[in-house]
Amino acid sequence: MSTLALLGGEPVRTKPWPVWPDVREDDLAAVREALSSGKWWQHEGEHVTAFEREFAAYHDSKYGVAVNSGTTALQMALEALKVGPGDEVIVPAYTFQGTAASVLLANAVPVFADVEADTMNIDPESVQGRITDRTRAIMPVHLAGLPAAMDRLLEIAEARGLLVIEDAAQAHGAVWRGRKVGALGDAGCFSFQASKNLPSGEGGLIVTDDEEVWARASGLRNCGRVEGRPFSEHHLLGYNFRLTEMQGALLRSRLVHLEAETDRRYRNGRWLTQQLLQVPGVTPLDAEPGEGDRRAYHLYPIRLEPEELGNLSRERFMAALSAEGIPCMAGYGRPLYRNPVFEDGSFCPQGCPLSCAFYHGDASYGETSCPVTEDLCERVVWLFHSLLLGSEHDTADIVRAVEKIVQAHQELLAA
Repeated sequence: MSTLALLGGEPVRTKPWPVWPDVREDDLAAVREALSSGKWWQHEGEHVTAFEREFAAYHDSKYGVAVNSGTTALQMALEALKVGPGDEVIVPAYTFQGTAASVLLANAVPVFADVEADTMNIDPESVQGRITDRTRAIMPVHLAGLPAAMDRLLEIAEARGLLVIEDAAQAHGAVWRGRKVGALGDAGCFSFQASKNLPSGEGGLIVTDDEEVWARASGLRNCGRVEGRPFSEHHLLGYNFRLTEMQGALLRSRLVHLEAETDRRYRNGRWLTQQLLQVPGVTPLDAEPGEGDRRAYHLYPIRLEPEELGNLSRERFMAALSAEGIPCMAGYGRPLYRNPVFEDGSFCPQGCPLSCAFYHGDASYGETSCPVTEDLCERVVWLFHSLLLGSEHDTADIVRAVEKIVQAHQELLAA
């Protein structure tokens, strides 16, 4: 057994991994063309409008509305669907803060549901237990690019007359039962932040099949203007959340390659799962795909099983994995409801929306408990999606490094 790199041995890998986001000649040309045109915003240019159409079609939807971030996309979707004061929206406890923040920004109240231990996605049975007469919507997150249990969630929503807004910020190109995510509920929202599988630095987009929702979302992000009416008319109390033409051009350039990149990540991710399932002490959180399913692998999550590793800490495991040439990061370090902003309830100076006269519930986040989420926050390690863009030999380096650490974990404990 070779010595761990953390303890002075040779690392499994010294070759660099693919850089993300990478700079491509096509991207430079696309941005240069948009820049030199002098048409830098959507009202004069063509790229943002074309990207809305192209991305919506790629994700099996009729309409797309581009905005300045994924969080904004969620907020605009909620407001376009008329979710607001007095309403509750059920969100997962294991997710990025933007999922719940968007609900608060729409003046509604997020209610946290627990997640499934083997997928990190929202647990439909926990959702069932959180529904009240104030619930208006469920907001499942396709975390790390893995589609949530949409069959059960859509069934629950239909039975209770609830809206479904998909947070697909990490799931570009993911497919559930033959249809791409985002197109499954009343609206779906994506992020184009720099780390995402389709990046433009910042940005977001709403997809929907509902023309009225599209029209309201489009007006809300564009200062309340309405398509087909004079530019100086403002019909809604809207925002300026528009995307620039340079970002639109960059996204159109990158979209051309998204399908092939998603397929490559999927092949490498499924192979990695098959190998890691044979390694004790680690569990890949990667559900077996159903017919017509495809994970997008924005992240590759691994759950440590400390009882099989002599109670080796996550921090020690990650230090050893990084030393072997496999960059990694901890998953979310705490449930979303354990962040100070939620524990303190510091949303608005007057306490809204919790103290809103329309709200008659009791969202006591300090008393919220989601045991599965709390456990995952202590045990999950993430690998970034760019590690799955190489060859099978590159992916095999991940397996070799994990096996090496597992076999030598006693040395880590003793050092």
